[in-house]
Amino acid sequence: MEKRITIALYIVIIIFGIFVFRLWGLQVIRGKEYKKIDERNRLRVIDIPAPRGLIYDRNNNALVKNVPSFDISVVKEDIHRDPESLSALGALIGMGPDDIAARLQGAPARPFEPVTLKQDVSFEEVAKVEARRIDFPGLQIDVVVGRQYIYGHSSSHVLGYLGSLTPEQLRSPEYNNIPRGTFTGRFGVEKVYDDTLRGIAGKKIIEVNALGSIIKVVRIQRPVKGKDIRLTIDINLQVEAERSLRGKAGAVVALNPDTGEVLAMASAPSFDPNVFVRGINSSDWKRLVNDPRKPLLNRAIQSRYPPGSTFKIVTAIAALEEGIVTRDTKYYCKGSIYFGRVFRCWKNGGHGDVSLHKSIVESCDVYFYEVAKKLDVDTLAQYAFGFGLGRPTGIELEGEVSGLVPTSGWKLDVKKEAWYRGETLNTVIGQGYLSVTPIQMARLMAAVVNGGNLYESYLLMGPESKAKTESVVYVSPDNIEFIRKALLDVVKDDKGTGRLARSDLVGIGGKTGTSQVIGGAAKGDEIPEKYKDHAWFIGFAPGYASQIAVAVIIEHGGHGSTGAAPIAKRIIEAYYKDRKG
Repeated sequence: MEKRITIALYIVIIIFGIFVFRLWGLQVIRGKEYKKIDERNRLRVIDIPAPRGLIYDRNNNALVKNVPSFDISVVKEDIHRDPESLSALGALIGMGPDDIAARLQGAPARPFEPVTLKQDVSFEEVAKVEARRIDFPGLQIDVVVGRQYIYGHSSSHVLGYLGSLTPEQLRSPEYNNIPRGTFTGRFGVEKVYDDTLRGIAGKKIIEVNALGSIIKVVRIQRPVKGKDIRLTIDINLQVEAERSLRGKAGAVVALNPDTGEVLAMASAPSFDPNVFVRGINSSDWKRLVNDPRKPLLNRAIQSRYPPGSTFKIVTAIAALEEGIVTRDTKYYCKGSIYFGRVFRCWKNGGHGDVSLHKSIVESCDVYFYEVAKKLDVDTLAQYAFGFGLGRPTGIELEGEVSGLVPTSGWKLDVKKEAWYRGETLNTVIGQGYLSVTPIQMARLMAAVVNGGNLYESYLLMGPESKAKTESVVYVSPDNIEFIRKALLDVVKDDKGTGRLARSDLVGIGGKTGTSQVIGGAAKGDEIPEKYKDHAWFIGFAPGYASQIAVAVIIEHGGHGSTGAAPIAKRIIEAYYKDRKG
């Protein structure tokens, strides 16, 4: 009997020892771990997104604003997920139980992170939810600061849009401290200056009970608002440029010739960045990216076009500087020239005796064909490079293309063929392999009228963004003056191809261009729209103290004289009307 009692006593001691050892392990060895779990169940950390910095135009007009809205979310660890509870919750917030279950199922695995069920709810819905929150543990109302683009489609390619964090960003240490619901810049200025605009998120630590209801706020770390930025864009001019492109495909770029500041940059068709504010749905996104008109394409910097006769400015400067022609050199234009094949002038009957001045004013092709017989393509290319063609301008926006200035070496490397003199005849009038972007042509015109200074183009105003000279084109002041006078007469002269840009308000100069989409003699209405020529006009104003340089391209707009020159006039006049109040 005593032996049995002794054995039982040992068993009790062993069990008690195991219990004590287990308790010691829980309290001492894993105590900190369980304390963290307990604290996490009792204390919750809620991210407070930082208000995004605002964007202003050069005259301090707000281009965007931050607008508060309300979202309905739940903490999935607290919510009851049985069909009856989900049906009741769905009836309260106006969602189907299957939709709620799908959102909870697809939510990230991070514990106690709220899952957004419904965005941009009304005040009536907020009041309705607040009255019933006690019946639905984990249900909460989140105040969210959204973005509103005040001018809608206007300046959308410059401002860009926001989007949720990408999978790559979520994996990047750079974004570790950014709340997962934060929208970041995905395009345009919003993306380029995202670090400046985004700010620093805050945190709120709350104490909750077993039902997930808030007992008290333990601590708040206030968010730091993002910094505001000011752009060189003049929104009034921008709106006018957008309006002038309505119903067309093309681009407008306006620069300050003495600084390189972008006064306006419009591309059409455009898009409304407000559809991206709280996340664009897949059907709307597919509709945008599959639209054959390509509304997301910034044609001002991302599209390449043959410059047509606008390039004759470069050819004329090269011919003068190289001594190939003088201001008095004349050639006879009968409407065509034979050089291995027939090269035609745009004027079938010809221009007769043509001087260099007249060749620019009336855009005589034959005159420049004669120049091409003596002008080496590589020499011409050096002048084109000097005026910034064939390479990106360096504007802050992403996706800028370089265009192409052909050389004999380029053709040998790419085409594996030698350069033929006949190809130079195409190049001098802005056709053939040559391609440019609208912003390059605006910068070319700016450099011509300011005396040869090629400034970096930029969008951000500030002490660190003063005018920076990229290079200087060394052209005789007399030759620059001669070209400028000819460009003024392009508009002023009754036979000038740019006479439809003539204004009673301000003296305008410039050069028209008509660039072929396809070769051949078909013209006018007998060919489909998609095969019609592109219309160019690059201009400046006022005459001898220029304050604005403009490039206009209208895709399939026909002649530059009728398709682009009137638009340039409209934009330049809007600029001067605004300056005069």
